[in-house]
Amino acid sequence: MINLREVTLRRGVKVVLDAATVTLQPGEKVGLVGRNGAGKSSLFALLAGRLHAEAGDVDMPPRWRMAEVAQNMPETEEGATDFVLQGDTRLVEAQAQLARAEAADDGHAIAEAHHAISDAGGFDARARAQAMLLGLGFKPGELDAPVASFSGGWRMRLQLARALMCPADLMLLDEPTNHLDLDALVWLEAWLQRYDGTLIVISHDREFLDAITRVTLHLEDAKLARYTGNYTAFEEMRAERMSQQQASYEKQQERIAHLQKFIDRFKAKATKARQAQSRVKALARMEKLAPVLTAADFSFEFREPLSLPNPMLAMNQVACGYRQPEAASGDKIIVRGVDRSVLAGQRIGILGANGQGKSTLVKTIARTQPALAGTITEGKGLAIGYFAQQEMDVLRPDDSPLNHMIRLAREVSPQAREQELRNFLGQFRFEGDMVHQAVGTLSGGEKARLVLAMLVWQRPNLLLLDEPTNHLDLDTREALSMALNEFEGTVMLVSHDRALLREVCDEFWLVSSGGVRPFDGDLDDYQRWLLETAKEQAKALRESSAAPSAESGPSRREDRKAAALARQQRADQVKPLKRELIRIDNRLGVLFTERDELEAVFAGGSLAPEQLADKGKRLKAVTDEIDQLEGKWLELSTQIDALNA
Repeated sequence: MINLREVTLRRGVKVVLDAATVTLQPGEKVGLVGRNGAGKSSLFALLAGRLHAEAGDVDMPPRWRMAEVAQNMPETEEGATDFVLQGDTRLVEAQAQLARAEAADDGHAIAEAHHAISDAGGFDARARAQAMLLGLGFKPGELDAPVASFSGGWRMRLQLARALMCPADLMLLDEPTNHLDLDALVWLEAWLQRYDGTLIVISHDREFLDAITRVTLHLEDAKLARYTGNYTAFEEMRAERMSQQQASYEKQQERIAHLQKFIDRFKAKATKARQAQSRVKALARMEKLAPVLTAADFSFEFREPLSLPNPMLAMNQVACGYRQPEAASGDKIIVRGVDRSVLAGQRIGILGANGQGKSTLVKTIARTQPALAGTITEGKGLAIGYFAQQEMDVLRPDDSPLNHMIRLAREVSPQAREQELRNFLGQFRFEGDMVHQAVGTLSGGEKARLVLAMLVWQRPNLLLLDEPTNHLDLDTREALSMALNEFEGTVMLVSHDRALLREVCDEFWLVSSGGVRPFDGDLDDYQRWLLETAKEQAKALRESSAAPSAESGPSRREDRKAAALARQQRADQVKPLKRELIRIDNRLGVLFTERDELEAVFAGGSLAPEQLADKGKRLKAVTDEIDQLEGKWLELSTQIDALNA
């Protein structure tokens, strides 16, 4: 159990927590939400012991093992799998125990160390680490590549995998989805749903929070409020509370009416296609939460485009990739044969697994890299607004926000005055001396807001957005969703944020196997397609691993002995798992019978109020135990299948 009692926490002169009190039970999965700068990461630092409370008490079980994602960029030649294995602190401790015992030549200690390694899952740890890396999007040929050979985003995935390897009682995850594509996000979601420790996660991804969490902590004005339920339940409870508390919100009425007008207009013209109907459902949520969405202290809108060419552009046999003038093999083509048109008013979500070429396609359309073959014909008056996945691709680290706007204004609207640009930046929370701050010192969210400001100023009619929500807090993400829905031009969106895709897009393109094609389905269909594809890849990997080896040499006998020992060790590991599985099956049989009997009693309607309350409590306890045991049964079955494989 984690207890915070009357905790006051400062970060410099800023009060992050003011007499905060909250209790978290073991095994709870908690979403920590609040606007950027509210102090969420400071609360993590408090729980991890890096910060100390100025007043109050923080109680946590002293023997709890904690895991969190290291934020530093690892620089090492260590292989990816070995790097991830270091996250299993229990196994690392057991291996160190074995090394000490062998150095002391202590037979008894050696036996105990081997037992500790077995208890820590040491004999299948490498396979578990590699399965984790594959789930996070690494290719089989990259599993032992040096850590230093990966780009920054992939090294952060390695840090995430390293944290997940830890057998932690408490896991703290700060924006774990930031560097993930949708396929890796789906895998992470499934993994965290199986995790049985206490989890606290900070995320801007509402659907991710909904799938994982059952408790929401809201940090606002240095106060912590606990809500039972996931993020959607929190939003609804907060919307209801705000509606009750506000005697009137006349200032909001214009924005609510504007939002309602768009929603009604889209519903009226929506087709029966699954994508369009999925967007209707997403907009129904916005309609329901209008008091919360319009009460946020940040909002913006895209200006009406000067023209809407139709088509916006047409691609004919376009190949996208990278120039390699020095390479003997020639240019590196990632996507080829693209024959697609982009029409005025379209809302296109671009889907595809990591490395398939989504960003490459967007960069080619955005003119930041040339098409390697084919032609792109642009409509007259096409004005592109491009949000790059790496904000620094379009920003200069040594320049200030104001200098960025002055340079942009010279190109777009030379008549603009500096005060007008200052006022405009103020709409995006760049106020006072902040307009002169070097962009390289800004936070990720601040850089993203600056790119949004520059997009709005350009008055585009085609928006190309590549992971625009990576560093945005939930309020700013909602503001972006509302602005995109009111935008009258065309939107092409790459995002792992499923809520944004549902709310904004009514058709999808799939970038896969070197091509681009329409995806005839909604995001739920796409997730099912991803899982099926992952299963096929895992099956192929198992079959290739099981193929007989052609190796020969003096170590064949030792290899056979090691393989036999490994088989025996796997068998020893499987036996207790199977015994536990049989015990759970027997217990579930008893519980199913009791549940059926209780439901039959309720259906009879003959219980007195006191009996009704007692039976209701018992039914809840039985149902909870069934849910817990079914989850455990699934986990054990997965472990047994993995060991047998």
